[in-house]
Amino acid sequence: MKLPFIGFTAAVFCSLIAANASGNQVNIERDATPYISQQVAAARAERISEVKYDLDFTLTEQHFSAVSKVSFELSDTTQPLSLDLNQARISSFTLNGKKVYPNYNNSYIQLNPRLLISGSNTIEVQFTRDYSSNGEGLHRFKDPVDNKVYLYSHFKPAAAQQMFAVFDQPDLKASYTLSVTAPKEWTVISAMRETSVSAQGEQRRWIFPESPKLSPYNFSMHAGPYHEWTDNSGKYPLRLFARQSVAKQVDEQDWFNYTQQGLTFFDNYFGIPYPFNKYDQVLVPDFLYGAMENAAAVTFSESRFLSNSKMTTTEKQRLASVIMHEMAHQWFGNLVTMKWWNGLWLNESFASFMGTMATSQIEEFSHAWRSFYAKNKQAAYQQDSLASTHPIEVAVASSQNAFDNIDAITYSKGASTLKQLSYLIGEKTFQQGVHNYLTQYSYQNAELKDFITSLEQAAKRDLSQWSQDWLYKAGVNTLEAEFSCSNGRISSFSLKQTAPSSALPTLREQKVLLGLFTQGRNRLHHNISVPVTYSGEKTEVKQVIGLHCPALVYPNYQDWGFVKVSLDPVSFKAAQANLASVDDPLLRSMLWQSLWDSVENGSLTLNDYIGTVLINLPGERDLTILDQVLTSLSSTRVYLDKMDPSNQRYAKQAIRAIEQMSLRKVMVNKANRDIQRRWFAIYIEFGRSRDALEHMDALLKQTSSIKGIEIDQDLRWKMSIHLNRYDHRNGRYWLNKERAADKSDSGQKSALAAEVILPEAAKKRQWLNRIQQPTNLPFAKLRTVMENLYPSEQKLLSAATAEQRLDTLAQMGKTHDPVFMRSYNKTLIPTECSYANASRLQRLIDSSAAPQSATALLATTLSEPSLRALKEAVQHEQKCLLIKSKMKH
Repeated sequence: MKLPFIGFTAAVFCSLIAANASGNQVNIERDATPYISQQVAAARAERISEVKYDLDFTLTEQHFSAVSKVSFELSDTTQPLSLDLNQARISSFTLNGKKVYPNYNNSYIQLNPRLLISGSNTIEVQFTRDYSSNGEGLHRFKDPVDNKVYLYSHFKPAAAQQMFAVFDQPDLKASYTLSVTAPKEWTVISAMRETSVSAQGEQRRWIFPESPKLSPYNFSMHAGPYHEWTDNSGKYPLRLFARQSVAKQVDEQDWFNYTQQGLTFFDNYFGIPYPFNKYDQVLVPDFLYGAMENAAAVTFSESRFLSNSKMTTTEKQRLASVIMHEMAHQWFGNLVTMKWWNGLWLNESFASFMGTMATSQIEEFSHAWRSFYAKNKQAAYQQDSLASTHPIEVAVASSQNAFDNIDAITYSKGASTLKQLSYLIGEKTFQQGVHNYLTQYSYQNAELKDFITSLEQAAKRDLSQWSQDWLYKAGVNTLEAEFSCSNGRISSFSLKQTAPSSALPTLREQKVLLGLFTQGRNRLHHNISVPVTYSGEKTEVKQVIGLHCPALVYPNYQDWGFVKVSLDPVSFKAAQANLASVDDPLLRSMLWQSLWDSVENGSLTLNDYIGTVLINLPGERDLTILDQVLTSLSSTRVYLDKMDPSNQRYAKQAIRAIEQMSLRKVMVNKANRDIQRRWFAIYIEFGRSRDALEHMDALLKQTSSIKGIEIDQDLRWKMSIHLNRYDHRNGRYWLNKERAADKSDSGQKSALAAEVILPEAAKKRQWLNRIQQPTNLPFAKLRTVMENLYPSEQKLLSAATAEQRLDTLAQMGKTHDPVFMRSYNKTLIPTECSYANASRLQRLIDSSAAPQSATALLATTLSEPSLRALKEAVQHEQKCLLIKSKMKH
């Protein structure tokens, strides 16, 4: 579609037409989408250098206009060149001083080689564009409380083109000079601190100095009437921003305290000062992820880090951990940046590893590595055990596929692998290699081989085989101790390593700490720890021969390795018998995990696991372990909701027992706010008996209360949503009452969740149609709808539209962007814990891969993310069916 342009001369326009007509046609290498392939991006990077952007924005509450000036060196003019700019209305386009009519397809501008110069080139684009509403590009949010408008940018992986004309790929680093005209009440935030702000009537003009070299996705600009806090007590000036209507929910002292400690830690660990001249953090609404590491202007999701009550210790630890994660990126990701998106895992893995290390240095979070084991690492083990598993390092065909493999393997398996490597080569050696890498490639792009080479040089050993086994091959191995005893002493001992399947046969080398425990009168006693480097199928451990025969062996004591542990029969029995009396909290956490793993692999019945929980968990005082086991109970609830009629009586009894246990623990833990609130959350989740629902109704009415529990707005919404989920007679009353009382953005989303979750078939169909058809509902609210449409117990309601969701899956993947489809696939592919559904999903997978006519192929071929989600859903069905088959009736 041709859009109106102004300022072009007819002579120049006609000369371009004549040039094309003469046979010198531009060879457009790209596919007219906003995405760029790795090959085209690499070819573009080969020809371009010394990129600079001079950006001038005029911001209003409705839309923005800009002048985007790009300067660069070009090595040759023999091939066409594209400049990315997405969905803009171009009013003027100048190439090397000549105003021309741009060859623009709404995704990028194809530059005429005849007008380019071997050497210095300058392009100037004037345009207007609408703000985005899906969390990418320059996102606009209107606060429903006070109608104030806020903007923030999010460019990862390749959405800078939604805000300015750019070579949108990570290996074309550039410097940025920024000028912004904005309403006078607004603050403008970017990678650099402004040098001047001048009044211009009802607006103000913000001038920012030239930035260091950054990849486009690391640059940012945020604007609006943000509330600002400052802290200049440390080495670097800190600022924190949030919307005015939520400012009272922010504890700025926690933010500044953790940030100051992090900057000190990373300065010392890396041996390189923080690379920018200030550190800003901005809380923003409708955010797609937890946070984003924009250089010196990090954005954080409001929904993850704001609440209406005082933060619990767990919430504070999560805040500190994410602050540290994004801070680590300032060196590893921003100072030194990957060349292409296949290197994204290294950025995220390293930030996860270093973020946890930095968090563990804060006294109140010294248990951070235990939390990593209980949450992050278990998610990685689970992901790596799926049929859709993938190597840590994978090829990325185009910028469209950059986030195809962003998951627990990318973050937590990668982080675990780096942690294991630090043990293998030595922690000081690892630190030195990181320092050398960051020093050598500062303000440049680098590849995995560059990082590994830096570590090899520091360690003085070859890591090529290690890289092949750990980074380029998928799957998680299992480790089990095999031993025998004679006269109370160990006579033989070995570690047995197995691969997950013949399709994933790799056996790896790693260093672990072997823990041996003997049985005391009332508890297990730690006898000895032995470092062992094992490889291959079997590794003999001669160091322990002759020691006392252990009652329990844990082959990955202190969690050095990335490996699933299978307890030998003797140790398994000891774990069950001594679970509550194990003093070491990490070992206790690991033993709990072994029991849950046994449920999921079919060697322990769900009945026995729930029985173990009901006996042992009430006495647990460690918040990390409590959260770990309660999280497993949430998975248990989903399995119980999908039981066959023969097991439904037990399922109802089990859910009722957990409901009653959680309420008792809420009542007795009034002196420990963190533990009490965690149990109360489980009470709300499992409370579906008439008594529990009536109790929640009474808590909302304030005719009942629980000492120690303040029913704040967040809890009011959780209970209101829950009452609607189970169609309580007062559910709609509370929905309307809370919606009227809470006009905030979080209140609107909670009201939407309460409305969508109601078990009404006609309304469910209406909501599904609204998701599947074009709608003006912002993506953040669409995501809320998807997440609440079919809760696990609403099996029949889900089944009623299951065929519609599957029949339209391929088409949805073609008409919706990857951001939308990630949420859609996760929430709306049906799982029923039935052989029929497993077969139905498998047939859809098979039909997508089967040979077909071109027309049929176009209609039925699934996108790679949807195909992957289907494979995971089949495996989820198989696991559920296995657990169900082992149930005791």
